[in-house]
Amino acid sequence: MKITFLGAAGEVTGSQHLIETDSRRILLDCGLFQGHREEAYLKNSHFAYPPESLDAVFLSHGHMDHCGNLPRLFNKGFRGPVFCTSATADIAEIMLKDSARIQEEDARYLARKLTDKHPPIEPLYSEDDVTGVAKLFERLDYQEWHELGEDLKVRFLDAGHILGSAIIELKIKDQREWRHLVFTGDLGRRELPLLRDPELIAGCDVLISESTYGNRVHEKASDVKEELFQILDEAYRLEGRVIIPAFSLGRTQQIIYYLNDLYNEKRLPHIPIFVDSPLSTRLVSVFRAHLQDMDDDVREVISSDRDPFGFSLLDYVSSREESIALNKRKGAFVVIAGSGMCENGRVRHHLKNGISNVENTVVLMGYQAAHTLGRRLQNKDPKVKIFDRYYEVKAKVVQLSGLSGHADVEDFKWWYEGSAKRGNIGQVFLVHGEPESATALAALIRDQCDEDPVIPQYHESFEV
Repeated sequence: MKITFLGAAGEVTGSQHLIETDSRRILLDCGLFQGHREEAYLKNSHFAYPPESLDAVFLSHGHMDHCGNLPRLFNKGFRGPVFCTSATADIAEIMLKDSARIQEEDARYLARKLTDKHPPIEPLYSEDDVTGVAKLFERLDYQEWHELGEDLKVRFLDAGHILGSAIIELKIKDQREWRHLVFTGDLGRRELPLLRDPELIAGCDVLISESTYGNRVHEKASDVKEELFQILDEAYRLEGRVIIPAFSLGRTQQIIYYLNDLYNEKRLPHIPIFVDSPLSTRLVSVFRAHLQDMDDDVREVISSDRDPFGFSLLDYVSSREESIALNKRKGAFVVIAGSGMCENGRVRHHLKNGISNVENTVVLMGYQAAHTLGRRLQNKDPKVKIFDRYYEVKAKVVQLSGLSGHADVEDFKWWYEGSAKRGNIGQVFLVHGEPESATALAALIRDQCDEDPVIPQYHESFEV
């Protein structure tokens, strides 16, 4: 069996791993590379194999760096099945349609800016390609082994990363020998809101594991709810607004769930809350449809509250006119809007109108990449550029980091030790991590594996 690492190798973007046997060619994930525009476009445009030659794709979850290039694969000839959980199928279709729309808008914008000598920038794919690949999704339940032929079986276990995320277990027959391969996708954390804890495996011959935070310990998720209460309570007393830039998938729903909890506990200040993100609103409907895939706490909540994503103080903003009206609103209120790093979407308008008011608060809820507006706010820059103007930062800026969906050092230690007790773990390949994170994780788990973990590089192949 040959494994070629075609993305998320030595970095944390563009997850894509090719598995080849004497009778099969299958792909684990087909994610978008995200980074410098020209380099990302080049990597995303070309595949290292004929797409039509793939027998199947196995998709771990619906984040764009894992599913975002599936429509391009379809555009170039792939017509095989895409196996995933039901929630992932629903999420991926929404995320991919949004991606196609953004690409088309970017292409039109760049066409106006580029010189006549510059070749036109074409979208990687269209909404028709999204519709086409979505028809290939085959939904499989968690925990059941599914026979996909005489030489291939698959089982999905809950990865605990986002709704629908899966650890992919494959049993593949190669040259008359069965091999047991596991791909963690993005491994989640324990005790995150909404999500079940990651499931343990019972050993394997080959393990492809993410390593994003193999050198870090996160803050506790349980602290975030109390911190949100303190922020909203202060805003209510000061009659200020709270602006929360939040990722549309996962983070927004977790925040709403915590606020719903505070409301049910009769602790939430009487302050209007607005979700100003059409994408987030569409994704909330998926969460409502998949409550059965969530943790025991959610099951307990819905025994007395049928909708953990709705309460009387919460409104979902749909139209552009409603969004603009919020900037003229008086008194205390909360607005949750994309994007999480403040680079795109409606949140930039809310920041422009609220960042210079000392009574307001900006709550950053996740990782802020270098050179983003979110990072500049995190760094307490006295002035920031929004659109084409500089604004003084007088609002209070708070960073809440407890909701990261990736396993940290303690989670990895728990997962590897627990899995190794159930069965031997053979060769481990560490992907989806910067070199220092992957190296630290390799040292942490070495005693739990039969062989020293390997950190593959982009386009590197291994016979296993």
